[in-house]
Amino acid sequence: MLQQILPQVVEIAKKAGAFIREERAKFNPDKIEYKGLNDMVSYVDKTAEQIIVSELEKLLPQAGFITEEKTKTIVAEQYNWIIDPLDGTTNFIHGLPCFSVSIALKEYDELVLGVVYEVNLDECFYACKGQPAYLNGKEIHVSNKPKVADSLIATGFPYYDFSKQAAYISLFTELMKSCHGLRRIGSAAVDLVYTACGRFEAFYEYNLNPWDIAAGVVIVRQAGGEVVNYKGGDEVMEARELLATNGKITGEMLEIVQKYF
Repeated sequence: MLQQILPQVVEIAKKAGAFIREERAKFNPDKIEYKGLNDMVSYVDKTAEQIIVSELEKLLPQAGFITEEKTKTIVAEQYNWIIDPLDGTTNFIHGLPCFSVSIALKEYDELVLGVVYEVNLDECFYACKGQPAYLNGKEIHVSNKPKVADSLIATGFPYYDFSKQAAYISLFTELMKSCHGLRRIGSAAVDLVYTACGRFEAFYEYNLNPWDIAAGVVIVRQAGGEVVNYKGGDEVMEARELLATNGKITGEMLEIVQKYF
């Protein structure tokens, strides 16, 4: 069933992405709203989510929805879609070219399907349980770099919960001295799929929501990588913290992260 519906989910993500791309060309920043401190949303996020939900309802009528913009929030017993219609809203609003559509499917407690469509480069990453991960039809794999010293690492900056800021900065400082470089792209979904295809060796962030990471987690794991929480466990959505790696530097990264978290 997953292999049958995956191509259709890819097309739904691209449809929402096409709408986002068209709106970016004429977007007026005065139309933004604030959900909280530095937590912005616009009609583009909301309409893109409505497009996605409407199409997914036809595809799997029995499924529930966990959505960022609350277009539809009905949790079903077996299947639930987890949707971020525009991951990287701040980038979108400021005209920075990195934002994405993220759609995942959870069966009971297991993430089983993920699609992330990076709108600007027209790159669609996708995977489902038991199958390889793909980028625009080509199979992808995590990198084979064996050490943090050889790695390019992604992260996300705190933007409203600063309670762990000191620990975060200390970790950032150590990694800055330990790897090829640190990057802050501005879309957790993109950070994850870039790890899946070997552009990054690792990505870490805390205070994440399920819709930020669900699809990317599936894609990293099916590309041969590992995704754990800061204690090394598999429960990343519940912990709201995440370390995704190529699988070869997980232990070294955890040792560094656990000094501060």
